[in-house]
Amino acid sequence: MIVAELERALLARYPKADAEGWDHVGLSVGDPAAEIAGVACALDATEANVRRAQDAGANVLLTHHPVYIKAPEAFCPADASRPQCSAALYEAARCGVSIISLHTNLDCSHEARVCLSELLGAAPVSSLEHVDDPEATGLGALATLNDPCTLRDLATRAATAFGSDPRVWGEADRPCRTVAILGGSLGDFGELAIAAGADVVVTGEAGYHVAQDLALRGLPVILLGHDRSEEPFVDILMNSAVDAGVDPRHAIKILNPCQWWTVTKGENL
Repeated sequence: MIVAELERALLARYPKADAEGWDHVGLSVGDPAAEIAGVACALDATEANVRRAQDAGANVLLTHHPVYIKAPEAFCPADASRPQCSAALYEAARCGVSIISLHTNLDCSHEARVCLSELLGAAPVSSLEHVDDPEATGLGALATLNDPCTLRDLATRAATAFGSDPRVWGEADRPCRTVAILGGSLGDFGELAIAAGADVVVTGEAGYHVAQDLALRGLPVILLGHDRSEEPFVDILMNSAVDAGVDPRHAIKILNPCQWWTVTKGENL
């Protein structure tokens, strides 16, 4: 199998037309005609992950987040004066590692909706974008908890499922049954969650004023961290690569390293 064939199969499953207009999906760097030796799947297309892929014997790095949204002015070795994508692209070209990304076109898929819902012990009903059409693809998920619980219990469940230390806005004892879920950034999807009648929204990140406003209006918010909320998508990437024809023995998962940490008040480091 060559790189172009893998890209074609992946984009047939997650069409470019489903991606947001500002997004960059598909092949970013690499030789479309290169034979695939292995595919490494990761959340982020960083220089470090390019090297991890190469060290694992993979010449394709398949990621959720694209290496860039807007291409950098130059592809150069790591330099603090340039964005990190500049070094990632330079290293990928130097090592012969192709980078393919499935971003918002994967976000709006049925698979993403089911994945995020099931991690919270919920049954997906529809996307947040198209609550009146359960079969339509769309960003976010509206789901019903199999076992309704309090906000505190749901936050604890989310912490375990996503490996996160979430920040929670809202009254701990609030009952939760209908959950709005959005991996990554919430943006203005809180308004869609309110309109859909959600009891709580679970997402990666949201601005202070956005989370405060939603909580004061009666919609609690559980913030997992952008990366933690989307790390489960790496398994979707792995499955998609294998379904496309990549030998399972040559499909490698790169776990996202901890990029940030928290301190509990009074904790001694």
